[in-house]
Amino acid sequence: MEINLYKSEAETEMKKSVHQYEINISKISTGRANPQILSSVSVIYYGVKTPLNEMANISVPDPRQLLLKPFDISVTKDIASSINNSKLGVNAVDEGDRIRISFPELTTERRRELVKSLSSYTEKAKISIRHSRQEINKMIKSDDELNEDDLRYFLEEIQKLTNIYTKKIDELTKEKEKSLMTI
Repeated sequence: MEINLYKSEAETEMKKSVHQYEINISKISTGRANPQILSSVSVIYYGVKTPLNEMANISVPDPRQLLLKPFDISVTKDIASSINNSKLGVNAVDEGDRIRISFPELTTERRRELVKSLSSYTEKAKISIRHSRQEINKMIKSDDELNEDDLRYFLEEIQKLTNIYTKKIDELTKEKEKSLMTI
């Protein structure tokens, strides 16, 4: 098998890890309104668990508020209840035909806690990238057509790719830390 096929496979898996990491850290509130924070919220709608973004239009009227306008006004209370029970640390206020979520100003202590929680997401992402590397390395080592020099070269190339994506995770982490600590 050719190095480009191995690299392509590894790169695809590592890109998935970085993308998932971006999704995970976007859910960490920086004290500013971000509709992505609600991506994990689902509401029971006619007996089916339905993602919130399929039930309401989400807008950002100002930097510290989200405004949800349900497509079906009869589920407004259910949506507000689901948001309040979701452990996101926000309070959804039912205004009848819409729901308003206000984000409180983050204290310095809370910002430090969020930075600490960010490190667990960072470590999980790096583990995922290393796991991808291990899987590709197993495939390379099991390829009987490769001589020792090619094997070493292929493994080095996969390690270079791993270093690139690990560095990308570190850069995303620094950006998020900076946005969390900015008042």
